[in-house]
Amino acid sequence: MRKIEFWIEENFHLSTQVQENIVKSLVALLVLWIISRVLLRLASRQQTDTRKLYQWKKTTNYVVTGLGIIFLANIWFEGFKSITTFLGIFSVGLVVVLRDPILNMMGWVFLIWKRPFKVGDRIKIGLYTGDVIDIGFFQFTLNELGEWVDSEQATGRVVHIPNSQVFTQGQINYNYGFPFLWHELQVRITFESNWQKAKGTLQDIALRHSERLNEEQEQRVRIEAQQHLIFYRSFEPKVFTKVRENGIQLTVRYLCNLNGRRESENKIWEDVLKEFLASPDIRFAYPTTRFYSAAEGQESEIQHMESGRRGME
Repeated sequence: MRKIEFWIEENFHLSTQVQENIVKSLVALLVLWIISRVLLRLASRQQTDTRKLYQWKKTTNYVVTGLGIIFLANIWFEGFKSITTFLGIFSVGLVVVLRDPILNMMGWVFLIWKRPFKVGDRIKIGLYTGDVIDIGFFQFTLNELGEWVDSEQATGRVVHIPNSQVFTQGQINYNYGFPFLWHELQVRITFESNWQKAKGTLQDIALRHSERLNEEQEQRVRIEAQQHLIFYRSFEPKVFTKVRENGIQLTVRYLCNLNGRRESENKIWEDVLKEFLASPDIRFAYPTTRFYSAAEGQESEIQHMESGRRGME
């Protein structure tokens, strides 16, 4: 053995210490590689979910890389003088190499402990809106809503978001403290219309299609909301009046189910169209230009037939 070491030193100019370090390094890397292969093989047998198996592979690679750096540093830089030094450098190495997985794990702890949202809640975080269908160790999963689909209905896509995003992105929870949504529809009529009648008609339509709570349900919802410092005086639908540049705007505000916003809006609009078109003294407003002739002492109106804007706003 000494002859081999002497021959290598003579021909490759490598000292005995360097040769020993090379051998130790190769052995350490080989052992780590074998351990990683064994762990991945065991994981592949136990885990059938491809996504989770991929996460296992990434985590294993991170850990093996971190351990490899620590062992190589121990071999080439004259070892660690104390267990405290070893643990300190080990911790720093883990933080650097496993920064993202560690943040994701801390995010998971935050989600379990603080519970800003849970499985089944509808949330918006960053650019994504969806129903939470899974909260994992490294990521949570949304059934995506909205995007190119109107009224926050499902797109058919599933979005995986790292848990660390809860520390950097604001979250909107549709379910938190109040299990319904306040929705609004704007109907615009002409100044010549019977706006009091239109307002009463809208009130009746909203009463038919808004979420109705009995006394017991209303009290339970009110108590639950007040626990989160959310206060509502009434859950009844209301119609608000506002004068706009080209007509009178009537805004219907009503309570609807989280998953029923589009359906309730559809039913209300259908009733509005039927009842307003059947009333000769109510006309939908649309963009118009009016000219006043001083010579004739009368006002004339030119209606712009704009295909995309005519009818209602």
